[in-house]
Amino acid sequence: MTGPDATTPAEVPIRALDAAEAEARLAELSDILVDAVAHGASVNFMAGFTHAEGREFWRGQLPGIAGGGKRLLVGDGGGRLVGTVLLFFAHQPNAPHRAEVGKMLVLSSYRRRGLGRRLLAAAEAAALDAGRTLLLLDTETGSAGDTLYRRCGWIAVGGIPDHSFTADGRLAEATVFYKALGPHHRCPAASR
Repeated sequence: MTGPDATTPAEVPIRALDAAEAEARLAELSDILVDAVAHGASVNFMAGFTHAEGREFWRGQLPGIAGGGKRLLVGDGGGRLVGTVLLFFAHQPNAPHRAEVGKMLVLSSYRRRGLGRRLLAAAEAAALDAGRTLLLLDTETGSAGDTLYRRCGWIAVGGIPDHSFTADGRLAEATVFYKALGPHHRCPAASR
């Protein structure tokens, strides 16, 4: 790579974005999501997904980021954002130890060179820092994400046939994964 985005995936810093910076960088966040859908990623959207729809999706995440219910981590390639991962903290009183991982995305020009693995590791570390010791996610069975999660020690619970449509309109199975980050899950003391 040359030019302003010459940073290699191994050099791309990963950091959290607060809601204000995420709002200021909606176009870049949208670019990553549109690129993922255009390259066939099954991330809740269908072929033809637009930048306006991408900005609207990310704009919808801002209140959760601002309120602390979500954390957005990004790969910042210097001149632009090149990867994302969202942590969704469970809000239920009986699940203060749990979070879900979503929108684990890497710009196509940065894929297959370790950035996804680094984003996932950063999400796991951020979850643990927030006291979340059990992570959940689902992904299309057989996808690049499926391979990544297995290689990173995530445990496949099983597959759900016809879980959702792929970007090009085919029904596909999803695999549900979990990863325990802490030694044990303790039930919080019941209030009396």
